Amino acid sequence: MSGPSGGVATENESLETVELRIPSKPEWVAVARLTIAAIANRLPFSVEDIEDLKLAMAEACTYVIAASSEDSIEMTFETGSNFLRIRVRDRGAVRPEKAIQRPAGVSTEGLGIFLIQALMDEVEHTAEGETGGELIMTKCVGA
Repeated sequence: MSGPSGGVATENESLETVELRIPSKPEWVAVARLTIAAIANRLPFSVEDIEDLKLAMAEACTYVIAASSEDSIEMTFETGSNFLRIRVRDRGAVRPEKAIQRPAGVSTEGLGIFLIQALMDEVEHTAEGETGGELIMTKCVGA
């Protein structure tokens, strides 16, 4: 990830943070898409990058909705001078070992993760035992 001078972002770089919690229902995914678009518009992302961010956000929410029985989805958006990091928190849906393997045959299960990986600059999965984990997606300006 690049920092303000084109190098790696440092821990000292000032981050601005927005938190969002939506019901874990498909009809609320549009709110997450609108939120990420509004945040991305504050950074010098291209229109194409913003569309990629909106699609990745929708795929992440859809993935969590399909895989989790929780009532809500928690998201944190962190902005630096030239990047946007999104953390989608779940209580049992994000499983790195399931998400990274390509589905066999004609099944579409897991394809959303591959789409997210194609659209974002960095994608990381963290697991916290049986309590869930985070899907962390980062998009850098001009990358």
